[in-house]
Amino acid sequence: MAARRALHFVFKVGNRFQTARFYRDVLGMKVQAGLECNGAVSAHCNLASHVQNSSTEPYDGKWSKTMVGFGPEDDHFVAELTYNYGIGDYKLGNDFMGITLASSQAVSNARKLEWPLTEVAEGVFETEAPGGYKFYLQNRSLPQSDPVLKVTLAVSDLHKSLNYWCDLLGMKIYEKDEEKQRALLGYADNQCKLELQGVKGAVEHAAAFGRIAFSCPQKELPDLEDLMKRENQKILTPLVSLDTPGKATVQVVILADPDGHEICFVGDEAFRELSKVDPEGSKLLDDVSVISTFVSPWA
Repeated sequence: MAARRALHFVFKVGNRFQTARFYRDVLGMKVQAGLECNGAVSAHCNLASHVQNSSTEPYDGKWSKTMVGFGPEDDHFVAELTYNYGIGDYKLGNDFMGITLASSQAVSNARKLEWPLTEVAEGVFETEAPGGYKFYLQNRSLPQSDPVLKVTLAVSDLHKSLNYWCDLLGMKIYEKDEEKQRALLGYADNQCKLELQGVKGAVEHAAAFGRIAFSCPQKELPDLEDLMKRENQKILTPLVSLDTPGKATVQVVILADPDGHEICFVGDEAFRELSKVDPEGSKLLDDVSVISTFVSPWA
């Protein structure tokens, strides 16, 4: 499964100005691309509509998203920041437990900007993005190109989750600690990993539930969907082809694991074309963030 790639995690944000400040000024990430949608006008907008309409959250089709990361999504794990107009905050569940990255510069930035940091282990600091999403900053820099090390998600039954993520989705186990009910998974050594952390009781997603995305060769998507059907696993969005005029047609299937974590798989070849860096992305975010501080009662 080495051809599969970890792509991004989707966050819902209520304050674009403060969120942009955190990701750019504190973490040191850069805007890779931005998109404003007033309806289903592209593959990205169509995909968001599929996801949004599968939830119970009020949604009128007007939203924006911003991709931020330490580099392009071709070889970096990035964050997709989704802003739904008219919604200023989201109730957090216990599903998302944090993103860990190695960056002494991020620690330095946080201290300089007086962004709250709490040392939770030697050289490891916990901080929060606007909205309460946790990040863990390791005060060191690595020679690898992407400082993002892992995304941690809560699971109610580690054994059951490992069967799903490894046996069905083909992930490799890098670390496993039965006593701490923890496992570290991934598709390749040089990619961001997925950490599963057992919790007592049910995994609650609340309104802020996110989504993790991966790519795979397009030819694998029908087989992946068929496998999920045979195993009686939940498919939130059946395999669909989404068109963008003048660009490649991307195929997408959206799944849910035993705890309801949303998982998006896209065809790698077309997605690489759609996820190219937009040099105007940062300006777009700045423009709409400034506007929202005046027109949005939630900003």
